[in-house]
Amino acid sequence: MGFTDKAKSKVEQLTGAAKERIGDVTDNQRMRGQGGSQQRDAQTRQAGEQAKEAGRKLRDAFTR
Repeated sequence: MGFTDKAKSKVEQLTGAAKERIGDVTDNQRMRGQGGSQQRDAQTRQAGEQAKEAGRKLRDAFTR
């Protein structure tokens, strides 16, 4: 996962957190749900990229 991908995921995660907090303050269930969903999507994307990176490192360790 490159720097730009990590930065995009982090921005997505922070945007989701902000939406969720705004939804809490304004008692807007829809915005709260969208914020939580956006955060989970970003976290899932980061976890997937980390798993791929770990797989590449493991493969490289065996091919050396």
